Amino acid sequence: MNEQATSRPDETCQGSSSSDVLLTAEVFDGEPGCIAQARALADRFLVRLVSEWFAVLGEHTRSDLMLAVSELITNADRYSHGPYLLELEGNARRISVTVYDTSTSLPVLHSPDPGRLGGHGMEIVVALCDRLTAERVPVGKRIRADFQLST
Repeated sequence: MNEQATSRPDETCQGSSSSDVLLTAEVFDGEPGCIAQARALADRFLVRLVSEWFAVLGEHTRSDLMLAVSELITNADRYSHGPYLLELEGNARRISVTVYDTSTSLPVLHSPDPGRLGGHGMEIVVALCDRLTAERVPVGKRIRADFQLST
């Protein structure tokens, strides 16, 4: 991806003020089990979003979100040399999954190639989400995947 890259831009995915979203975040240090912990955090977040915000999840929303979290945390774990932060933000209309890590190298989005070993993580995330952005920030980089929910 480029200095700042976006897939499928959609202005309705933009961040909202903290007063109209549910927000949770956790720092992970790369210890064994952190990917499962990140998925568990995302699962608890979805439960709260449904019960407190009356969000309507589509048939594949939970599995798509869990897979995106797994891929983004796996990449942060693999390519950064320090802790990384998973931030989940949502309301009844959308969910954003943001991962901050200490590496300034932006992800590479390869063309689909079923014969290639590895390098499919971002390809998967792009296929799952409605919008993906990657940009350098003072701490390293931020990758954000936005998901629109059923209305």
